Amino acid sequence: MTTTLLPDGLRLGGLHVETPVVLAPMAGITNAAFRRLCAEQGAGLYVCEMITSRGLVEGDQHTRDMLVFDEAERVRSVQLYGTDPVYVGKAVEILCAEHGVAHVDLNFGCPVPKVTRKGGGGALPWKRTLLAAILEHAVRAATPYGVPVTMKTRKGIDDDHLTFLDAGRIAQESGCAAIALHGRTVVQAYSGRADWEAIGELVAAVDIPVLGNGDVWEAADAVRMVEQTGAAGVVVGRGCLGRPWLFRDLAAAFAGEQVATLPTLGEVRVMMRRHAELLATHMGEERGCREFRKHVSWYLKGFSAGGRLRHALALVDTLAELDALLAELDPAEPFPVGELGAPRGRQGSPRARVALPDGWLDSRDGVVAVAAEGAAEQTGG
Repeated sequence: MTTTLLPDGLRLGGLHVETPVVLAPMAGITNAAFRRLCAEQGAGLYVCEMITSRGLVEGDQHTRDMLVFDEAERVRSVQLYGTDPVYVGKAVEILCAEHGVAHVDLNFGCPVPKVTRKGGGGALPWKRTLLAAILEHAVRAATPYGVPVTMKTRKGIDDDHLTFLDAGRIAQESGCAAIALHGRTVVQAYSGRADWEAIGELVAAVDIPVLGNGDVWEAADAVRMVEQTGAAGVVVGRGCLGRPWLFRDLAAAFAGEQVATLPTLGEVRVMMRRHAELLATHMGEERGCREFRKHVSWYLKGFSAGGRLRHALALVDTLAELDALLAELDPAEPFPVGELGAPRGRQGSPRARVALPDGWLDSRDGVVAVAAEGAAEQTGG
């Protein structure tokens, strides 16, 4: 299966995305500051951190606090997690009517045990009737506002319980604008290699756009995935950690230009300062600097910055302190090319088993009580 890279980008219903690239929601990462940082590098669709539908509907303050958008964010995109069709539908309506959201994505790919043991995330597509009901409620709620609904899923629970083809059919029949497929099973989590052949298989099985996810570490990977699978675009998660300029490379690659950004350490530290500045703008200086700490190791991956300096950077409380420490980095040090194409973020090992509700695998369509949804987390890639 091959496709030609076209200049018209990605179309999700009435929404046009100039470059067919979507930033995957990542808990604690894809806040308004990070989304703006990435958007400053290149065109694409930048999705807010995943929120729970029940929390939104019931007015949970923490959930609402996550719905923060930067003033430069022209297209507001949010991913919802939920296991109850009614709550998901109500949450979609709130997002469209009260928050000006222009795109809603539904998460059916999270592999975290506290999510799957409640029948949520990557476990939910096993229940075809429940999946269809959730998607239908979401699409029905979004339609009056002209907002496209998409879904993200995985290949299945494990190799013996694959769900992606059924999920694609149900997504199409329910009126979804697209489906994103992470080429791993839930039991794999983020280990091993992503199965791009499954992405191509889904492309051949449905008429709606399919977005490929998994092992896009460089712009060349994205182009190769689209050419090999026929996907309409790509979803990027872990590949951009500490490398927001990846979106510049992606925009160039999909425009047919051969560009690979290899910033010096001096250019990287400028990006680090911009990131911290945006976090401080949205959260206040102290909290913003604390949030920035987790990004230090990703930005400096492969560079020769010493342990003392790295440790100090991971403890910053003020922008002035950050500036003083960044000044110690050698601005002329070249980018460590050995890091190109290397996995970033969490990897880990396959899970021994997937935590599921009792009796979950007994039937594809039977009614099984689903526990009330709780907090969920997801890391894309």
